[in-house]
Amino acid sequence: MADQWIEIAGTVQPGHQVASGAAADNPYPTGTIALQIPYFQALGLDLTAYFAGTLNISIAPHQFQLIHPQYRFEQVHWTNQHPPENFSFSACHVIFDSIRYGAWIYYPDPSTKQTHFQTTSTLEILAPPIRGIAYGDRLTLEINASEVNIY
Repeated sequence: MADQWIEIAGTVQPGHQVASGAAADNPYPTGTIALQIPYFQALGLDLTAYFAGTLNISIAPHQFQLIHPQYRFEQVHWTNQHPPENFSFSACHVIFDSIRYGAWIYYPDPSTKQTHFQTTSTLEILAPPIRGIAYGDRLTLEINASEVNIY
């Protein structure tokens, strides 16, 4: 299936801050992403160059559904605090302040996740550090429509 890139506008919004470890009541002081990266790397996806936290991008009023993610890892046992989880990833690009960054849609499967859910209008993005980005900022996402359905 050929890549079919589409652009969609989004807004950076606050998340639960568990992925980055910034939440005051976070049971994972270094954040969930830092703990998960070695597992994903062992499964074939190297995320070590990306910020160990997520950008939460609202695409409301649109919603999304991953249909054919590039990577899908099932039953990843990355912590002893809850059962294993399924994760999917789809390559994307973040365009902010006229700079295009390679990034990944990060999707912990809600059917295996226990807490900290997102709406179907919020994409969690793993990206390199992006200078100057802040809550409320508008940006553009380039998404592979052969992997992610926007509706």
